[in-house]
Amino acid sequence: MRITLTFNLFVAAALITSCAGNKYAKTEKVYKNQAKEFSNLYRASPVTGQLEKVNVKDQQWIASINFGIRKPNFVVIHHTAQDSLGQTIRTFHSAKAGVSSHYVVGRDGKVVQMVNDLYRAHHAGLGKWGNNTDLNSSSIGIELDNNGTTDPWTDAQVNALIQLLTYLKNTYSIPQANFIGHMDLAPTRKNDPSRFPWKRLADQGFGYWYEEFLETPPVDFNPKMALRIIGYDVSNLDAAIKAFKIHYIQQDVNTAFLGENDLKIMYSIYKKYL
Repeated sequence: MRITLTFNLFVAAALITSCAGNKYAKTEKVYKNQAKEFSNLYRASPVTGQLEKVNVKDQQWIASINFGIRKPNFVVIHHTAQDSLGQTIRTFHSAKAGVSSHYVVGRDGKVVQMVNDLYRAHHAGLGKWGNNTDLNSSSIGIELDNNGTTDPWTDAQVNALIQLLTYLKNTYSIPQANFIGHMDLAPTRKNDPSRFPWKRLADQGFGYWYEEFLETPPVDFNPKMALRIIGYDVSNLDAAIKAFKIHYIQQDVNTAFLGENDLKIMYSIYKKYL
């Protein structure tokens, strides 16, 4: 009797521990089901619903042996504009919100992965960088737990981010120029990450920073052309200038006015993209 009671208590305790330790069981199940649906699409051979939509009479599926999976070529860095890592996780579990990122980095340096690198997360939204109009399909999204206004950027958080970026750069051969902020690709909508220590990242090979000794640009220097060559969408020039200032100048970011030193900084960055 005592043995049976002890065993029953052990089983009950194990079940309670299991439930308590798997608070995300419901969302993990949704993730796995969606991943399974995608894997079924990849396994389909011949692929259905594609060639059939092409209006030609003579068509045939013949499989090639040379193909691969999604290879991210950009990293887009965001701030969450929320109060905690837990709140961001809840947001990324909301079907109504419809947003996500591959990684979230907490203030204490904890790194949470929420989407497989090879899947398309919903983090970039409408925007453009160079000729790329679908950054969701070509990038890794990283959200940094920061309210975007008063929160400091902790050493633990930035150091963890650098370790994560090192892995991504080495794994996917991402060019140094292709580490950008959300405001860079969506200048009319976004200002994140704001007040961010971009120079620390550039010093490690993630994105560019301007030279310590700045040259005066030539008299025919064209800021609009420079921004376009760097990658900015200049269809709204004021917004592009403000986004550039959020990234590189980090003062007077609410005005599109470019002072003498601002132009020197822009010229320094522009030359790195030539």
